[in-house]
Amino acid sequence: MTIRIPLHRQVFSSQTTVLLSSGALTVTAWKYASGVEAISLENSRGHLIVLPYQGQMIWSAVFDDRKLTMENFFTEPQPSRDILGTYGCFMFHAGLLRNGCPTPEDTHPLHGEMPCAPMDSAWLEFDDTDGDTKITLTGEYHYIAGFGDHYRAHPSVTLRAGSALFDIGLSVRNLSGKPMDLMYMAHMNYAYVPQGRFVEPLGIGEIAVRTSVPAHVHPTEQWKGYMARLSENPRSLTRLETPEFFEPEIVSFLRDPGVDEKGFAHFFLEHPEGTAFYTRYAPREFSHATRWILHDPNYHVAGFVLPATCDPEGYLAEKAKGNVRQLAPQEEAHFSVQTGLLNAREYQIHLNAIR
Repeated sequence: MTIRIPLHRQVFSSQTTVLLSSGALTVTAWKYASGVEAISLENSRGHLIVLPYQGQMIWSAVFDDRKLTMENFFTEPQPSRDILGTYGCFMFHAGLLRNGCPTPEDTHPLHGEMPCAPMDSAWLEFDDTDGDTKITLTGEYHYIAGFGDHYRAHPSVTLRAGSALFDIGLSVRNLSGKPMDLMYMAHMNYAYVPQGRFVEPLGIGEIAVRTSVPAHVHPTEQWKGYMARLSENPRSLTRLETPEFFEPEIVSFLRDPGVDEKGFAHFFLEHPEGTAFYTRYAPREFSHATRWILHDPNYHVAGFVLPATCDPEGYLAEKAKGNVRQLAPQEEAHFSVQTGLLNAREYQIHLNAIR
């Protein structure tokens, strides 16, 4: 049976409030000093902190005492309508009408309108059907522009009892009478793991390194030299062992990943001690994927796979490449990703099941 618990802003204050406690799962609510509301979804292995009214971005993820979130200088989320004003989260929903790094000719903000969208509503769903105890935070964002686009989006995140894996979802329906552009990326900002190794047991058809330079990237001569070598052999980047070459960022496009019998692609960032970060997604939903690595004085991040409907090159560039998807009037698109941490035993079980 599923129990729905509406969330109201009056619940959130500087004091932490327990909203639900089932023994296996606990949900608490509070408000940061910045004024941003937060929800913690907690099980026996760790927790997620989600911002229910600010794009439902996942601010923080910690499991088995390991921080999954990128290193950054934000101590808490900030109220902002664009992602640059609070770029310190574990995951945000990038898009939906526009996405990626805008070129000088583009008019959209970095990664579009959804990352910090002011949600219209939020609620919890608790379900313990057949012993599968789980808690979902979801909500609704209604976008409407006069003489423009009109859609309704539902982001979600689901945590199960006893697991360090969790599900991230998004559905969007075009409510306009005209076709709607759709550009979406599940932008997961994983922690940089020194000596971490990229593992794709089913292979990747093609890897291409981004050669364009966005406005926020300021290349050094050392970086230019490394990029020239990497562009000739994109598959040579298999480990996080040369941080001096990851400033500024390295962005690679991952094409045609291998899939299992159910149509899922599997990506791992293996840690030296045998654990791993993990992401599973269906290429039938996400036609593209990106890898983002950065190691500078302020940010350490290893986004080992960011599933998407397009590359993150901005609207005009993606439109020219034919990568901007169209949603027909009343059409709905659904996206789902499973991600999180695997301990050493779980990692080996996953690898053996996939191979």
